[in-house]
Amino acid sequence: MSKPFLSIIIPAHNEAQRLPPTLEKINAFLAQQAYTAEVIVVENGSSDQTLAIAQSFTDQMPNLRVFSEARRGKGLAVQRGMLEAQGEFRFLCDADLSMPIDQINRFLPPTLAVVDVAIGSREVAGAKRYDEPAYRHLIGRIFNTMVRWLVLPGLQDTQCGFKCFRGEVAEVVFPLQTLDGMSFDAEVLFIARKMGFDVQEVAIDWYFNPDSRVRLVQDSLRMGWDLLTIRWNALRGRYGA
Repeated sequence: MSKPFLSIIIPAHNEAQRLPPTLEKINAFLAQQAYTAEVIVVENGSSDQTLAIAQSFTDQMPNLRVFSEARRGKGLAVQRGMLEAQGEFRFLCDADLSMPIDQINRFLPPTLAVVDVAIGSREVAGAKRYDEPAYRHLIGRIFNTMVRWLVLPGLQDTQCGFKCFRGEVAEVVFPLQTLDGMSFDAEVLFIARKMGFDVQEVAIDWYFNPDSRVRLVQDSLRMGWDLLTIRWNALRGRYGA
């Protein structure tokens, strides 16, 4: 396939249950679009049949490519997918599709003027949250306050799992990523800004999934430490001049 307009990257750890309906919805959506697209699934460290299930879809989805990483880590899977992708735009998509798939077009021209990085936001004007427990929202806002203080002032929702990078931006940002876990979002956005790329938030509809893989206490503590790591890396020149 020649260079596609869009690449959709799906990190997948133990997603044997959620991945099939997600791939079916993405395939149906892309069949209705005028642009060309590829879908990339990066399985990482799964103990279920995620890899085999993803590979089984290649017959019905010729635009699907499947990769596997032995180590766990969402950031590791996303980095691999972004650098394997060939699209003019490269869209990070959570396997649970908590954002309706047709809203991908909100991140792309002509709906959105071309920007370097467009990130899904559940906080900006026009965004809608559905069914999220109040305590989870509160913890998310506390973490975002830390993000804004330490690394990304002005951005209201850096942890939403739906983000779109211009291909040229992804190819220079993701090789510098050092964090393999959940905090990779903050790191790659910090790198992008440091390089002078613009980052814009896009309002989305977001539906809470009670099967979320986020562990509130453990992941929040680890992510807080990772924010300090990002600052330390920047001071050491880890992200370039």
